[in-house]
Formats: sequence, structure tokens, C-alpha cells
Amino acid sequence: MLTNRKARFNYNILGTMEAGISLFGSEVKSIRNGMGDIVGSHVMIDGFNVWIVNMLIPKYQYSETKLDTRRNRRLLLKKKQIRSLIGKTKERGVTIIPLKVYFVRGFAKVEIGIAQGKNKFDKRQTIKERDKRRYGD
Repeated sequence: MLTNRKARFNYNILGTMEAGISLFGSEVKSIRNGMGDIVGSHVMIDGFNVWIVNMLIPKYQYSETKLDTRRNRRLLLKKKQIRSLIGKTKERGVTIIPLKVYFVRGFAKVEIGIAQGKNKFDKRQTIKERDKRRYGD
């Protein structure tokens, strides 16, 4: 399972959605081995196609295929879900980011979050709350 640990620190997550992801077999094996990174990636909507951009899945060591490790990968969503995402991203300052990649009954899934960026003040507030929970008063 791949997680985007910085997402909840840098963004306020307004809502989440599960999407399938279109991968090649060697990419699936790399993710199963825990290889990959989604920290710098984001989701782009092009018409009625939804793509995950800048997601790193390194080459599987036993694979002979030559794939780009940071290629755009298509997300599999229903039309109603895509329309919902388009409507939510019309608002100013709202973006879509991947939160985690995991497997459900053998299929790779991506949890995407509708997010709004935090200011520096909000990030400091998050650090204060985290420290307060960790150490008490």
C-alpha cells in the first residue's frame, strides 16, 4: 500500500472517493512489493477522462518491458463520479490529489481526495494540535 503522508498536512481534505487505476502487470507487481511514490502527484481531468499525473512506479526488477516510470495513468470512474469531480474543481483553490493506493480483491484502487490548500498559518495550527495530542497540555 502506498500512502501520501504529506497530503493531510498540506491540504484540507473536503471529501474522498475510490477509483480504479489502469496499470500494466509489471506495475501491479511493483506496487505489491511496496515500491512507488504518490507524494508529488495530482489528478487531472481531460474531458471525461481522469488521469493521475506524476505518480512514480519503478520498473519491476524481473520485467523486460520498457515503461516510463512517471507516465500518466488513467483512473476508472463512473460518469456520475466524474461529473461530481468536475463540479467540485470549478471552485477556486480546490484540487484533486491521491491519498493512497491499495488492493481490493486483487484490483488496484486509488483513494482520491478533493482538497483545498492550507496556508502557512493553518500548517502551524496543525503542528500545534498534533503536538498537543502527542504530549498532552
